[in-house]
Amino acid sequence: MRYVALLRGINVGGHNKIKMDELRPMFESLGFENVKSYIASGNVAFDSRKTKDETIVNKLAKAIKEKFSLEIDVMIRTIEEVREAIKKNPFEKDHTDDTKLFLVFLKEPLPEEKAEMLLSHNNENERFFVNGRDIYALSKKGFMQSILAKKYIDNKLKTPATGRNWRTVNKIAEL
Repeated sequence: MRYVALLRGINVGGHNKIKMDELRPMFESLGFENVKSYIASGNVAFDSRKTKDETIVNKLAKAIKEKFSLEIDVMIRTIEEVREAIKKNPFEKDHTDDTKLFLVFLKEPLPEEKAEMLLSHNNENERFFVNGRDIYALSKKGFMQSILAKKYIDNKLKTPATGRNWRTVNKIAEL
């Protein structure tokens, strides 16, 4: 089974630095095979026998803490789940710039009341769509102007998450 680990908040603004040349061998030391990374923001694809996401997440979080002394949230998807998320893009016809469309990967699905809270922020500049463990966000002004950049998910939705722009999501699907 082909998986992708999406690490939250590494190599951003000089914080939580992890070199991909050190991260890939760590994955291999855990028994994962065909390990590939894409850019330094923590996108690592690997092969493993079919395993519960929680088992992989715990294994990776523990190894990252031991090797890099960092507590990093890890989201796991199969490559097929990433490809399926691309196919289900509700904003396919509405976006023209892959840097203004984001997929936010959640550790677990949002409860309905939290999804409704997020969706109440839809407006002409920013729109959201929740599908299970994924949030699609279309922000005409870009991510830094989005409520997502203002720690909305952490402070209001209170769920581990990490986002990638649409260009990166498509590259991850090819790993």
